[in-house]
Amino acid sequence: MFRKIEALLMQWKNNPSKKALLVTGARQIGKTYSIRKFGQEHYRSFVEINFITTPSAKEIFSGDLNADVIIMNLTAYLGKSLIPGETLIFFDEIQECPNARTAIKFLVEDGRFDYVSSGSLLGVNYQAVPSYPVGYEEILRMYPMDFEEFALANGLRNETLGYLKKCYDTTEPVTASIHKTMTDLFKYYVIVGGMPAVVKTFITTHDIGKVVAVQKDILSQYRQDITKYSQSGKEKISRIFDRIPSQLDEKNRRFKLSSIEKNARLREYEDAFVWLQDAGVALPCFNLSEPKIPLKINEQSRLFKLFMSDCGLLCAMGLENVQFDILQGNLSVNMGSILENVFAQQLSANGFALRYLNKSKVGELDFVVQFANKVIALEIKSRKDYRSHAALDHALKVNAWNLEQGMVFCGGNLERSGKILYLPWYMVMFFKKPSLSALKVELNLNV
Repeated sequence: MFRKIEALLMQWKNNPSKKALLVTGARQIGKTYSIRKFGQEHYRSFVEINFITTPSAKEIFSGDLNADVIIMNLTAYLGKSLIPGETLIFFDEIQECPNARTAIKFLVEDGRFDYVSSGSLLGVNYQAVPSYPVGYEEILRMYPMDFEEFALANGLRNETLGYLKKCYDTTEPVTASIHKTMTDLFKYYVIVGGMPAVVKTFITTHDIGKVVAVQKDILSQYRQDITKYSQSGKEKISRIFDRIPSQLDEKNRRFKLSSIEKNARLREYEDAFVWLQDAGVALPCFNLSEPKIPLKINEQSRLFKLFMSDCGLLCAMGLENVQFDILQGNLSVNMGSILENVFAQQLSANGFALRYLNKSKVGELDFVVQFANKVIALEIKSRKDYRSHAALDHALKVNAWNLEQGMVFCGGNLERSGKILYLPWYMVMFFKKPSLSALKVELNLNV
C-alpha cells in the first residue's frame, strides 16, 4: 500500500548533510513496514535490528559508545560486513535500548552508514535515555493512513485523484457520479480508519465484522502499553482513554474531568493527558481566546477536546452499531462527533495544529487553523442542512478578528458563497499546511 512517508524518506536520503532519522508515531501505523520497504529498495545493503524480537542485540551498545567499537560489535553480531556509503541500518523499537539512541550521535559523526530509528511510545519513555543525540537526529512524525492513502489503496485511479485536485483548485463542482463514489468511499474510511492492518482486512474481505475484530485487537495492545510503559498514573491514563468516545458524544465535545471524578483537578491528570498525546494515541484540540495570529499564544490549555488518533478505532471503542448506521446513510448525532474526529486526524496529518473556538456571543467553530499569514475557520457538517452555520456567520462579521475565509466540509458538492467555501468531506485531503520549503529569502548586502 502506498504511503506518503516514502517520498519523505527519499528526500532524507538525498540530503548530503543528513542526520540520523527517527520515525515516531503510534503503534501499528506502518512505521516498520515503510522503513523496511524503503531500505530494501533504495540501498545495496539493508540491516534491521528489532530490540523487542531480538533483545540480545542490546549487548551491541553495552560497552563504550564509540563508533568503531559499536560497528565492530554490530558486524560481529550480524556475521557480515557492511558497505560504507550504501548501507542503511534500521534500529526498530529503539525505546527498548536507550543506549542505542544515545549512540546515534557518534555513529552519525562517523559517517560510514545511514541510520533510521523507529519506535512507539518514545515520547513517554524519555527518562530511560542517558543522553539524547541533539543536533544529530531528525524527527519525522508518522500518522495512520490518511484518506488519500486509503482511497488509493482501495483502487482510486491517479487520473481521478488529479481530476479531484483540479476541482479543488478551481472550485469547480465534481461530477455527480464521482462525487457519489468519493462520498461512499469517505464513509468507508470513517468506520475503517487508517491502521494498515485494518485497511488490508477491509480491502481483502469487505467484512466489517473482521475489520472491527482487528481494531479491537489494536485497542487491546494500546491498553497493554499503558500498563507496561507508563511510569505512574496507569489508572488515570486508562480512565481518560476509555472516556474519549463518551466525551466526544457530549454536546460541545469538550473533555470534562468531572466525568472521571467529581472533584478532579487538571493538575492531577495533566501528566496522563500528556502521556496519551506523546504516545500518539490521542489528539488534543485546544480552545482559543481569540482567532488571531499567532494562534499559539491564544490557546486556552485548560479547555480542550480530546480526539482519538484514528477514527476507525473510535468507532470500535463502544459506539455500538455505528458502522451499520453510517453504511446505511443514517448520519445521526453520533456522526457529528465521529466526523470531527476524522477531520482532527486528517488536519494533524496535513500539518495543522488542532484548535477550536467557543465564545458565548459567537458560538462554536469546530476548528480554527493558521494558514500561512491568515486564519481560516472550519465547520464540519454531518447533516443535510449544512448551509446553516450561525457561529461561522457571526465569526466572519467580527472585524477585529479579520477572518478571511470560512470553510464548510459537508456532504454536498463544491460551491462558493461570499467568504464561505463549501467542500465535500473528501476534499480535506487537499487542504494542507503550506510548506516552508517554498519560502525563499533573498539577501543583498551590497549596500
